[in-house]
Amino acid sequence: MAISKTLVCVHAHPDDEAIFTSGITLHYAARGYDVVLVTCTNGRLGFDGHNRPGNEAPHDDLGTKATRAGELQRSAHLVGFTRIVTLGFEDSGMVGWPQNEDPGAFMNVDVDAVARTLAALLDEVRASVVVTYDENGFYGHPDHIMANVVTRRAVDFAQSAERLYYPVVPKGAIKEFIPQAEAQGFILPAFVLEADAGTPDELVASTMDVTQYVATKQAALRTHASQTDNAVLSTMDPGLFALMFGTEWFQRAWSRRDATDDATDLFGGL
Repeated sequence: MAISKTLVCVHAHPDDEAIFTSGITLHYAARGYDVVLVTCTNGRLGFDGHNRPGNEAPHDDLGTKATRAGELQRSAHLVGFTRIVTLGFEDSGMVGWPQNEDPGAFMNVDVDAVARTLAALLDEVRASVVVTYDENGFYGHPDHIMANVVTRRAVDFAQSAERLYYPVVPKGAIKEFIPQAEAQGFILPAFVLEADAGTPDELVASTMDVTQYVATKQAALRTHASQTDNAVLSTMDPGLFALMFGTEWFQRAWSRRDATDDATDLFGGL
């Protein structure tokens, strides 16, 4: 199968596409690549219209799903996706929430069944580069962890996939950023503070300068207005936001062939 210029990002919830990979999706979309989003859950346990989290009763599950579906469509188009696929599994909630026990929750899926579905999509769009979270789900969320598990399995099944990358933040960058943010009084979200203290710098394979896209990235975050835990990012000083989001780093998790030309391009050498 000929290698194509198609990037697939596998995310767990609506808004993850804006937070973790919107720089590279804008970068590659601007260069004419096909950029495909897979969102695994419906996000029903996010904040509802009364700002109640999913583990708080009463919670408007149906209204939250509808709101987040609309936000996802607007954000995904804004950050360059040419196709949006929603798998529609139930949001599992955070670790320890009662919804973890829901048989329909994404964390409880049949891994091989979902992986084969995802692999079929990868081959359909001829995806050569795939991006999802690391084994810890970036910060331990059960749905992020399952996104890793099914995607790792999917690239085993798929014929088109050439490389799998994880978005990461190197320890050196965290060491630089957090003191500056805290000095300005920002309360940082869990996915920053609980990101396992960062990835060792030597594990970063690719560093993408996406400075030119930071305003669009922040606008995409504002699109997900219902998720008020992201408000600190959507209202962050543009200079500080650029420091945090002007670079995206990636760990190469798997490659079908030796990869040596991807230091600044996930498709380098393909």
